[in-house]
Amino acid sequence: MSAVATEVDELLSAVADPTRRRVLDALLDRGAATATALAGDLPVTRQAVAKHLAVLDRAGLVEGTRQGREVRYAVRPQRLGAATQSMAQIAAEWDARLVAIKRIAESVARRQARERRREEHRP
Repeated sequence: MSAVATEVDELLSAVADPTRRRVLDALLDRGAATATALAGDLPVTRQAVAKHLAVLDRAGLVEGTRQGREVRYAVRPQRLGAATQSMAQIAAEWDARLVAIKRIAESVARRQARERRREEHRP
């Protein structure tokens, strides 16, 4: 698997989880926050938030900065923009595939309809 494919897989896996999306939303609202502060906004424990932040960090969507004993996390806007573009490209590719599948299905349906009409008109 290519490095780009692995990166896209990590990205999609990171944003597939609804709790991680809520963590991202909370960080976007706050600007930066600790796992403890984020846990106060979410229906999960601080440990769960820390695990979600680790996944988001590996995907490059957030970045942690140590300030004393705390680690404050913030969204990496440039990476979020790249993630949005990647997802838009994937969506466009799937749209193209679905259009091709629709064309094939319609062609098969037309052919079957022609064959049925021929069968109906045979003596």
